Amino acid sequence: MAMKIRKGDVVMVIAGDDKGKTGRVLAVDAEKQRVVVEKVNFVKRHTKARKQGVQSGIIEKEAPLHLSNVLIYDAKSGRGTRVGVRVLANGRRERISRASGETLSKSD
Repeated sequence: MAMKIRKGDVVMVIAGDDKGKTGRVLAVDAEKQRVVVEKVNFVKRHTKARKQGVQSGIIEKEAPLHLSNVLIYDAKSGRGTRVGVRVLANGRRERISRASGETLSKSD
């Protein structure tokens, strides 16, 4: 199955503890079907300084979410939307919002 969510997209979380939150996609792992979303799904890691100058302590960072728990955020409809693909006359493909029919930009 093709990945319809890309790095830089704005997505909305539809399941889990962070349901309803939106954020920008920082990383996509196609093999594991997971995405890391900015300021969503924080976990705490207790780290020990391995070399001099490295800070030890409790660090909060974003953990990956499964692809099925996020939808592309459509600003026009104000909610998450499924993604479709439209083939243009010149053969190029573009992603479209199923809710509004609008084209999803490359940097969205």
